[in-house]
Amino acid sequence: MKVLFTGGTGNISTACTHLAINRGIDVTLLNRGRHSDRPPAGVKTLSLDIEDAAAVSHALAGTSFDAVVDWVASEPPHAERDIALFRGRTRHYIFISSASVYQKPPTHYLITESTPLANPYWAYSQQKTACEERLLRAYREEGFPIRIVRPSLTYGDTQIALAINSWAKSYTVVDRMRRGRKVIVPGDGSSLWVITHKSISPKGW
Repeated sequence: MKVLFTGGTGNISTACTHLAINRGIDVTLLNRGRHSDRPPAGVKTLSLDIEDAAAVSHALAGTSFDAVVDWVASEPPHAERDIALFRGRTRHYIFISSASVYQKPPTHYLITESTPLANPYWAYSQQKTACEERLLRAYREEGFPIRIVRPSLTYGDTQIALAINSWAKSYTVVDRMRRGRKVIVPGDGSSLWVITHKSISPKGW
């Protein structure tokens, strides 16, 4: 199985890259190669700026993939770019959206896939929703093979998963607790929210 990741060195995608390699998947990463962590052995890397459509098209000439996973697209022009780049080159195009696209405030405390996409408070979520809408239109009009995944709060071994916390320095909350300082929590602290742990292990997940 051949898979292309655009990005592949972020919070979730790094773990997925390792998992794919552990499972014997032929992985290619398409990114600018600026991340400090090196990809695992066996990964092919195309060090390109995906915004350079001509260079990317040239590098992908004659290639095809069982799946393309875009970890970085966050605005409608990115979705438009991907449709042009990967049309006819993949059996599955997987767009990594966000659970933040769901209705805010929700009309029901349980959020499901039937919950409307409407977040008027965060431009990032609105752009992700617009990407989804463009990709769905490509599916309806030309059969572009999209799949949409909406991760929620994802954390790893260097983060403490709290709804209100520093992303870059999440362990500062431990310091606050040890010093008896207050910690902000939503509501009464019993609000429902899905969190996901990502793990990198030589043996996979």
